[in-house]
Amino acid sequence: MHTLPTTDNELAAWLRLSIAPGLRPGALRAMLNAFGLPEAILGQPFALLAAATDEASARAALTPPGADFARHLDTVLMWREQEGNAIVTLDDPVYPPALLTMPDPPSLLYIKGRLDLLHAKGIAVVGSRSATPQGVEDAERFSRALSEAGLVVVSGLALGIDGAAHRGALAGRGGTIAVIGTGADLVYPAAHQPLARQIATTGTIISEWPLGTPARAANFPQRNRLIAGLVGGVLVVEAAMRSGSLITARLANEMGRDVFALPGSIHAPLSRGCHRMLKQGAKLVETPEEILEELGFVPPPARAAGPMPWDSIPAKPGPNGTSRGAAGTAVGTAAGTATGTPSRAAPEAASPHQTVAEADLGPEAQTLLAALGHAPATLEILAARTDMQDATLQSTLLQLELAGRLTVLPGGRFARVTHR
Repeated sequence: MHTLPTTDNELAAWLRLSIAPGLRPGALRAMLNAFGLPEAILGQPFALLAAATDEASARAALTPPGADFARHLDTVLMWREQEGNAIVTLDDPVYPPALLTMPDPPSLLYIKGRLDLLHAKGIAVVGSRSATPQGVEDAERFSRALSEAGLVVVSGLALGIDGAAHRGALAGRGGTIAVIGTGADLVYPAAHQPLARQIATTGTIISEWPLGTPARAANFPQRNRLIAGLVGGVLVVEAAMRSGSLITARLANEMGRDVFALPGSIHAPLSRGCHRMLKQGAKLVETPEEILEELGFVPPPARAAGPMPWDSIPAKPGPNGTSRGAAGTAVGTAAGTATGTPSRAAPEAASPHQTVAEADLGPEAQTLLAALGHAPATLEILAARTDMQDATLQSTLLQLELAGRLTVLPGGRFARVTHR
C-alpha cells in the first residue's frame, strides 16, 4: 500500500493549514468539503471562508505562516524521504477510514512503518502507566491473543499497560499501532526506544503532531482521541479513578465503539477505574475470546489438549529438603516442613499485633508484596517476577505469612491480605 503522491507545493499547503494557530481540525474539514484541496482554500477570499466556517477560522487559515515555515517545510520533506516514513493527508486513499467517522480527523498524519495496518480492524488496549505485575501480564496475554486472531492492537506507547500491549501484539500476526503524543521523530518515554524501533519495523507509529513536538501533558488527551477513533473497541486493563485510559474509553463510547474492562480486586486502586466503567455500562471480560465474539471475530482454532506449560518444569529442591513440583507449589508448608501435603487451608487471620506495616518490612518482603499485587499468584510466577533465589523466596513468603500480609490458597497460590 502506497500513499498518493503529493508534490512539495501541495504538502506545503497541507502543512501550513495543519499547523495554523487557531484552525481547528473540524473547521479545516469544512473548508476542504467546500473548496477542495488546501491550495484552493488558500486562494479563497476571507468572506467565502468565513461563510463556510466562521470568521476566526477564516482568519487563522489566511494568516501568513511564520518566518521559520520554510525551514520547517524542508525538515518535513527530508523526514518524508527517509525509508519507512510517510505523510498521509486527509484526501489520501491510505488515510485510516476509521478516523473519517470522527467529526474532527487530523488533516495530516506522520507515519512510520506499515501503511496497510491503517485499514485493518483494530482493538485498543490501554491502562495505567504504574501497572501491577498482574496487569502487565494480562495486557500482554490479551494483546497476543487478539493479535493472533488478526486484530491490530492499538495503544499509546506509554509505560505500563501500553508497552505490554505492544509487546504482546508484536508476537501475534495482527501487529500493533502506537499512537504517540510527540512528533514522529521523537520517542517518549525514552525507555521505549527499542520498542519504538521494533514497532516502526514490523508495525506502525502514528502522530498528528509536527516534527519536533516534545511531550506535553495537554497532547495526550488528543492522542487518546485518535486511539479511540482508530479502533472498533477499547479494552481497559487497569486504571485509577483519574486516568487517561478513562478518557480514551469515554471518547470511544461517544464514537460508538465497544468498551471492555477487566475486573479486579476491590482492594486494588488500579481496579477502581475499571469497576467504575463497568458500573457505567462497559462490558466485563475475562478472556480474549469474549472480545473477539463481541467484535465479530472468529477465535483462532483451539490447540490440541496437552500438558500445561508448568507440567514440564522440573522439581526444584527447596529449603529443608522440600521440593517444588508441577505448578511450582511447595510440597509442604511455606515454612518448608516436608508434610507431603500439596496444599493446606488458609491460616487464621493474624492478630493486630502480628500485622507489620509495609514500611517496616525488609526490602525482599516489599519487593515480593509489590510483585504479588492484588491477584493470587503461584510460586513460579512470583519467582519469575522477583528473580529471587528459591530459599530467599520461601523464607520471605513465610515472613509475610506470619506477619499476616499474605495467605496461602488451595493449589499453592499466594494472595495478599488487605487489612481494612
